[in-house]
Amino acid sequence: MTLTLFKNGKLTSAGRPGDDAVLVEDGFIKAVGKGSELSLQLPESGAAVIDWDGGHVLPGLVDAHVHLGMHGMKLDMLDFTGMTSKEEMLQAIRERAALTPPGEWILGLNWNENEFRPAAAPHISELDAVTLQHPVFLTRTCFHAFLGNSEAFRRAGVTASTPDFASGAYGRDGEGGLNGWIYEDAVQPFNEVQPAPDYTALKQAVRRGIADALSLGLTAVHTEDLRLLGSVETMLRIHRELREEGVLFRTHQLLYYAYLQEVEQLGLAAGSGDEWLRLGAVKLFADGAIGGRTALLEQPYSDEPGTSGIAIHTQEGLDEIVRAARRLGYPVAVHAIGDAAARMTLAAMQHKPLRPDAALPDRFIHAQVLNRSLVEQMASMRLIADIQPRFVASDFPWVLERVGPARAGYLYAWKKLLAAGIPCAGGSDAPIEPLSPFLGMHAAVTRCRPGERHEGYLPEEKLSPAEALRLFTEGSAVAAGEQQERGRITPGCRADFTVIDRDIMADAEEMLNVKVRMTVINGIAAYNAD
Repeated sequence: MTLTLFKNGKLTSAGRPGDDAVLVEDGFIKAVGKGSELSLQLPESGAAVIDWDGGHVLPGLVDAHVHLGMHGMKLDMLDFTGMTSKEEMLQAIRERAALTPPGEWILGLNWNENEFRPAAAPHISELDAVTLQHPVFLTRTCFHAFLGNSEAFRRAGVTASTPDFASGAYGRDGEGGLNGWIYEDAVQPFNEVQPAPDYTALKQAVRRGIADALSLGLTAVHTEDLRLLGSVETMLRIHRELREEGVLFRTHQLLYYAYLQEVEQLGLAAGSGDEWLRLGAVKLFADGAIGGRTALLEQPYSDEPGTSGIAIHTQEGLDEIVRAARRLGYPVAVHAIGDAAARMTLAAMQHKPLRPDAALPDRFIHAQVLNRSLVEQMASMRLIADIQPRFVASDFPWVLERVGPARAGYLYAWKKLLAAGIPCAGGSDAPIEPLSPFLGMHAAVTRCRPGERHEGYLPEEKLSPAEALRLFTEGSAVAAGEQQERGRITPGCRADFTVIDRDIMADAEEMLNVKVRMTVINGIAAYNAD
């Protein structure tokens, strides 16, 4: 038996007023109370005492939607986050090219032309002017659109006469020439010719992602990494080895649908695993993203009436993937941003319903453009909305021009989802957005970008600080089927805590200034700022 007393903390939403301590036994919370009282339950020797020194203690925060390995890879890539012009972007590429041996790929991510003035991304000719000695491949912030220079297109074997994909396209100028843009599944030829990281590099990327998550106060993440790691066995091996090496972190693994055959061959059941790694839903995409106008809408985009987006699968294709997942006993986790994609997703879920005794709910990922009937339909089903509040800070105000005023009433409508009784889990979608859960909470509460001072974008959808916190605690626990053991500071739950330096419940702006003091997992300090 291992006993640890954590004392002198300011507990959020736990116990009685004045409670400042938690007694932990073998990784579980045994009691919550006053330190002076709980200390009486300690034996004369063999117990540890950890002083939180007045820190504010939250239930262990969990990000319900990340790509952990890609986040780790991002830390080594050219990152355009925060850049405000294509000139700044091109200069960063120029500097990286000067340090990169000729012939090697230059990879970058997180550019957003909507933040540029003027709002234009580099043309292929401008990328070529920077370098033709390197293939340049750049991933937009949404991860649904890309840019390449001519050398990247040459290596991918894509020319102006190459036909578009059914679920993807190449951008073209008025004369039919390539302009450098690549949309959705048309990226496949580029992925195939890029050098694949070896096992050591993949493991190191996951390790880096975990270290960053711990420093930001996360005790666990729900992640989909199979498209990076390449196999279920590799994913399981990496996390097993990291655990054996002393890395303390929990993951809930979503399984990309293309790996269902391997899942079946390995005999892996939904919800199987242990306290460190559990298998979750089967992940698939119904559409793209609003930024690149590939999210699938019922009506055309207001700022480009010639398109309504891209469907990644037909309705029959979606139905077949859901049936394959159900046959193995799995729920599904479907990326659906536009209202047409939402309609298709809900239809596929209902054509082959989740079993009543299923351990995990279906997940409706993003849910950014909805309407009243879609929300009512969602509320009648056993699913959780897997939402990313930080998208509000990244996508407004330009998203209003994309969809127009008629659709604004159900745009990123988190409050309406909760009011309808739909459980919601909060995530970042890192590396698309910053991993910090506090930035997500700030966006949920203020509906503003950091530094802005106004009533918020669609302010009727603001959440309270308590609601925002629950997205990353109880909401994430429900999504993983772990609501009985995680998400609260109460006896019987796992001893996972996020300890920060300030009160974020009274003033949402304090969420932007948080410093994480300690991240505790199973009663052990996995990260300590000191």
